[in-house]
Amino acid sequence: MNFNSFCYFLLFSLLCTSSTYAQKKQYKVGCIGFYNFENLFDTLDDPDIRDEEFTPDGSKRWTKSLYQEKLDHMADVVSQIGTDLTPDGLAILGTAETENRKVLEDFAKHPKLRARNYQVVHYDSPDSRGIDVALLYQPKYFTPSHTEALRLKIPLDNGDSLTTRDVLLVSGLFDGDSLHVLVNHWPSRRGGELRSRPNRIRAAMLNLEAVRKIQERDPDARIVIMGDLNDDPTSPSVKQILKAKSKRKKVASDELYNPMYDFYKKGVGTTAWRDAWSLFDQIIISGTLLQPTDNGYRYYKAEVFNKSFMTQKIGQFKGYPLRTFVGDSYRGGYSDHFPVYMYMVREL
Repeated sequence: MNFNSFCYFLLFSLLCTSSTYAQKKQYKVGCIGFYNFENLFDTLDDPDIRDEEFTPDGSKRWTKSLYQEKLDHMADVVSQIGTDLTPDGLAILGTAETENRKVLEDFAKHPKLRARNYQVVHYDSPDSRGIDVALLYQPKYFTPSHTEALRLKIPLDNGDSLTTRDVLLVSGLFDGDSLHVLVNHWPSRRGGELRSRPNRIRAAMLNLEAVRKIQERDPDARIVIMGDLNDDPTSPSVKQILKAKSKRKKVASDELYNPMYDFYKKGVGTTAWRDAWSLFDQIIISGTLLQPTDNGYRYYKAEVFNKSFMTQKIGQFKGYPLRTFVGDSYRGGYSDHFPVYMYMVREL
């Protein structure tokens, strides 16, 4: 393999042992992740959404310099994720809380990321604040063949519908392997967890419906559900509706596995509130990504990217993710969420 081929994926070695011998194997590595960008808004006032606070004259005094600093911080984080095993880092990145396609394109053009040539999949959602989910991908790893915004319909008592984020479905080829990715930002817990729970149940049902349709067409389909679910791995939406299992050995090919469960049980979270950690940001995969294959990718491991530089060092929120704002007070941080990511490997 020449050097250029090597740079497509880092080749690393795993030591596989038995009672009689040790054998070193080589793998190609691909990295997939999700990051809630915490209000990545431009500085312009869009009359169709509630973005007035993120303007120079708004309550947050959101200027071009602050916008650029926000891009710098997000690029700093994303440029580091996954680089311990693959030099190109994230081949696919799902995002939440981005205002429009323009802010994603500005992010992708950042000097720390420009060489990756990230392309954007984005649809404007009906969210009243204008925040959307999106997917960025490196073309040398992933080639989309189908993209679709799945409308999450949640009726309200007054006859209207909740204006919330769509679920983004992107299907394509990941280094020759078929892959389907669902990017989510489920309804919040405003009004209380129990009262708002039915909204996230509906979001889970929409994802499950999409998964079953994909599996009907292709029983061997490899599927990734990612996003800010505003629920934990043990919440009814995840455990009872998606039936995402915590033990990989018990997951059939048509079932779902949640590698974030063990992090949650160990007290590792991605966002904190009132001195309690939650693991709302999750990556859930189909059992087909756990199955041994002769030449396809399979799941290796998942991680929470929670480096020290991304955390609050002092004060009331010490140890929390270092966020951009607390109320209207600018803190100059990164996000109120830590990103999550996973590695897939293919044996050479």
